[in-house]
Amino acid sequence: MSTKYIFVTGGVVSSLGKGVAAASVGAILEARGFSVTAMKLDPYVNVDPGTMSPYQHGEVFVTEDGAETDLDLGHYERFIDTVTTKNHNYTTGKIYQEVIRKERRGDYLGKTVQVIPHVTDEIKEAMRRVAGDHDVVIVEIGGTVGDIESLPFVEAIRQFRQELGRTNAANIHLTLVPYIAAADELKTKPTQHSVRELRAIGISADALLCRVDRPLPEEMKKKIAQFCNVEPRQVIAARDVKTIYEVPLRFCQEGLDDLLLELLNLPHYERDMSRWEALVNRVKNPRHKVRIGIIGKYVELPDSYKSLNEALIHGGIANDAEVELVYINAGDIEEHHLPRNLTEVDALLVPIGFGPRGTEGKITAMRFARENKVPMFGICLGLQCMVIEFARNVCGIEGATSSEFDEDAEDRVIYKLRDLLGVEAMGGTMRLGAYPCNLQEGTLAHRIYGTDKISERHRHRYEVNQKYLPLLREHGLMVAGLSPDGKFVEMVEVADHPWYLGCQFHPEYKSKPTKPHPLFVSYIRAALDHQERRRLAENAKGQEVAGALSPRIPEIEPANVS
Repeated sequence: MSTKYIFVTGGVVSSLGKGVAAASVGAILEARGFSVTAMKLDPYVNVDPGTMSPYQHGEVFVTEDGAETDLDLGHYERFIDTVTTKNHNYTTGKIYQEVIRKERRGDYLGKTVQVIPHVTDEIKEAMRRVAGDHDVVIVEIGGTVGDIESLPFVEAIRQFRQELGRTNAANIHLTLVPYIAAADELKTKPTQHSVRELRAIGISADALLCRVDRPLPEEMKKKIAQFCNVEPRQVIAARDVKTIYEVPLRFCQEGLDDLLLELLNLPHYERDMSRWEALVNRVKNPRHKVRIGIIGKYVELPDSYKSLNEALIHGGIANDAEVELVYINAGDIEEHHLPRNLTEVDALLVPIGFGPRGTEGKITAMRFARENKVPMFGICLGLQCMVIEFARNVCGIEGATSSEFDEDAEDRVIYKLRDLLGVEAMGGTMRLGAYPCNLQEGTLAHRIYGTDKISERHRHRYEVNQKYLPLLREHGLMVAGLSPDGKFVEMVEVADHPWYLGCQFHPEYKSKPTKPHPLFVSYIRAALDHQERRRLAENAKGQEVAGALSPRIPEIEPANVS
């Protein structure tokens, strides 16, 4: 069977959730027994999002092979049984870079290089490249139909469908059906205009995913179908849901999987959504609730930490707990004044970040967590802040800092990667992708993973200065993980603390709702333990017998959600 393609476009406005929609389409096709992968085509001119501010683009998702990509690839990996690579995300900049490279090499010798056919041919080749032995490739087009930046990509998928044949490709268009409160009704006109814009450039939608915040009546589906030249069953309600992991179930209820099998002439294997049904049931009916404080500098835009947010939810699923994320601006934390929400949460976490802004607040929060036995998880910059805090307040190195914050400091316990000395280019120059790590027996990290060797994805430009390791170890900081050659400190922890762990890598990139990452499962369990200890301590206040505290709650067994 030749590989089938599904193209996902968006209209009316951005941020409708094309990434989740594309990933959910992949999930329902996998539930029908097909092998699926997905890719993203982004219209911006940057070669990749690696140098873009999170406020501009949200999270940068890192693949196994070290590509810095769009956050939607994270959705693909969480919903679909696929591992993305550098070939799963192409931007206008990346496409043009390849076309210009070929032109300079002489591949187009004698020809005038143009958008059509040379740029569109390069886009089509990128789509072929990811097919491999997959049954279906889902191609998401970034931006909104009508944007001038996305026209070459839209033209490329128009051409590609003609080349593949009508039963080998399908077009899904995600659009908005807004509710107008003053009129107390849903309005279909934006969808009609969006479909008309799509048809004007030669593409007819085979399925319309209509984003709504309430039920979409059958009469309205018929109206949309009539004006958009489709059948009513091709109009799919994409209603707001409590959890994004419910979207595949809703699509199945709307019959989207049956429609796609018919459009692509695929065999109608039996549907098995039991895994998703069990998952959503656990998300909606937790027995516990835990509050996690995320201390960062990009907290105004939660999408800056998209994979992290989802990984924490996954950890909650495994512990039968709802996870409430409390975002704490690191800039609001002062040494002698801690925000109330920082002291009231059940655990703290310091994630990725760049630059000095907010760093002192993160270090202050680290000290609070260490001294008060509050579970603390440091990821990437979080590990580096953990080392700086320990060096200052335990080892007595008052000026301990990172060369990222002060290049001239005397005690740079964190410094630039030795491999990057003299490298000034910013794009694609960090330590990126999957690298192995050896775990130290007897450490918390080793107990969590249950193995000696692991592999995790990285994205960092600075590392622990090992000149300071003897002093740090002498005062109780344990190096729980090292690269096989001993060159990089990968994990640290504090022995006399219930859960105080830092990792240089990004475990969140490999967590799935049906297979939560073990670090997040253990971290959420530690937060629940801390919550219970605090509750018992508060109940014991005022009692005459101060030592009459109840024992710790039993460990909560991770749920089987596979």
